Amino acid sequence: MNTDIPYKTYLSEDELPKAWYNVRADMKQKPAPLLNPKTLQPCTAAELEQVFCRECVRQELDNDTPYIPIPQPVLDFYKMYRPSPLVRAYFLEKALGTPAKIYYKFEGNNTSGSHKLNSAIAQTYYAKAQGISDITTETGAGQWGTALSMGSAFFGLKCHVYMVKCSYEQKPFRRDVMRTYGADVTPSPSMTTEIGKRINEEHPGTTGSLGCAISEAVERAVTMPNARYLLGSVLNQVCLHQSVIGLETQAALQKLGVKPDVIIGCAGGGSNLAGLIAPFVGEKLRGENDYRIIAVEPASCPSLTRGKYAYDFCDTGRVCPLQKMYTLGAGFIPSASHAGGLRYHGMSAMLSELYAQGLMEARSVEQTKVFEAAVQFARTEGTLPAPESSHAIRVAIDEALRCKAEGKAETIVFGLSGTGYFDMMSYGRFIDGNMSDTIPTDDELNASFAQLPQVNA
Repeated sequence: MNTDIPYKTYLSEDELPKAWYNVRADMKQKPAPLLNPKTLQPCTAAELEQVFCRECVRQELDNDTPYIPIPQPVLDFYKMYRPSPLVRAYFLEKALGTPAKIYYKFEGNNTSGSHKLNSAIAQTYYAKAQGISDITTETGAGQWGTALSMGSAFFGLKCHVYMVKCSYEQKPFRRDVMRTYGADVTPSPSMTTEIGKRINEEHPGTTGSLGCAISEAVERAVTMPNARYLLGSVLNQVCLHQSVIGLETQAALQKLGVKPDVIIGCAGGGSNLAGLIAPFVGEKLRGENDYRIIAVEPASCPSLTRGKYAYDFCDTGRVCPLQKMYTLGAGFIPSASHAGGLRYHGMSAMLSELYAQGLMEARSVEQTKVFEAAVQFARTEGTLPAPESSHAIRVAIDEALRCKAEGKAETIVFGLSGTGYFDMMSYGRFIDGNMSDTIPTDDELNASFAQLPQVNA
């Protein structure tokens, strides 16, 4: 094996990005604004500050500032686990027999097990600085809930997590990690909120969804004194914080003298993908470079590939603002797939606008194919990937095999957004041959689309 480039490339601590990159500043066509669900007018800062932290709202609405400084306390925390490595997948390349060069940005080297800590520590810092005492949130696979529990413990906040019910049942150790960091964890939909009671009544026996959990967390936040809601994906502020991933990736590739041809990331709500591709999209928008960018989503929850680009509620309970995005409908509850973090009915407004402009591609993949790729990656590269991340691995392998068939030595970069050590029930089901694929029918999606709100915008 000719390792002309190091297996792992690390930036130095001094090379850690000092500012987040705001992609929207370089977009000529900006993402559509959030709408107040009652007035259908763009949400004001004052309205959003009833739910979110003040500084997070400022970042959410900022379409013009290209670089936003990272506060020193957040930078200090980042230094505990960042910069993260850019890894050349030599062993996977050899196993595939491909001329392609494959790199992955590994974000699982922290206790939360994923990239989610990048935004969690920023949001909890802003909550603490504002004098907030309690924060609420939702979590799917559990990475975001874990990350926010860690940030809350670090800054002395009380954390209340609503975890999608199927993940709560599949991943008991994940919820106990959250509890270890001081959070209380409730399976969603629950009977502890009015919205949860209503969802359980309308969908008896439901396994839940991120949309359900969001509704419950928001209700809890607005009914508790001195509390705010913190979201782990979808919103502009979260995509902004995650840009540290792409900025590090860009710097490491430049250090190696490597220019990628294809950049691949898994996509549920969009935070990991948005963070990975941010500076590369910026280059595309400014006309400096071109790349193929591929978003990969589960076939069980295919918002980009089969959704409608329309205004929709951000939550199943229909109490949150409306966002223009690729959506399957706020009432869509996907099957209890094993990629719990990729079960949101919509996609980031920013990513949706980029996709609508043709600046990136999208693919949906079945979970059995995803776990085939995950096992192959684990057996060659040695790291056990999260099911969410394995969607990107699946398409990276497919692209590498395309290069093999076409005799092209393209450079592929993908995001390994987290580890899968709390997902062994899922791996066991796959290895035992007990995993199947559930894909929504056109009739099911059309029934959900029929419930989209009527917005003239």
